[in-house]
Amino acid sequence: MSKRSERAEIGMTTRRSVLGNAHVDRAEASKTAFDTDFQTFIMEGAWGSVWSRPGLTKRERSLITLALLAAGGHEEEFAMHVRATANTGASPDDIKEALMHVAVYAGVPAANSAFKLAKAELNLRQDEKGAAQ
Repeated sequence: MSKRSERAEIGMTTRRSVLGNAHVDRAEASKTAFDTDFQTFIMEGAWGSVWSRPGLTKRERSLITLALLAAGGHEEEFAMHVRATANTGASPDDIKEALMHVAVYAGVPAANSAFKLAKAELNLRQDEKGAAQ
């Protein structure tokens, strides 16, 4: 196994703070020789460069990410980033407002699908909170 670059190390720290250790540990465990280069690219580029930049808070980046993923119809990634809002500080009201923008600027069908996914993820989070109490 090769040593990670400094950018990848920064990315791993940021990725864990946004997505949580359990998610990152599962993703790391499922890497293969086939996708290792791609995972390194994401770690350095998305997490080590963009998500780690100063200028926007994790909450702001989270909302931008949600809007872009919803607009693009990237449902699996969208759901993952809704779950990540537990770590970024974006509230359900923040998510709702971002999706209202999606409706206007990317279309009602994209927002409708994203609202459905966000509701499911937020309800699951609420159910898990209730079960833990």
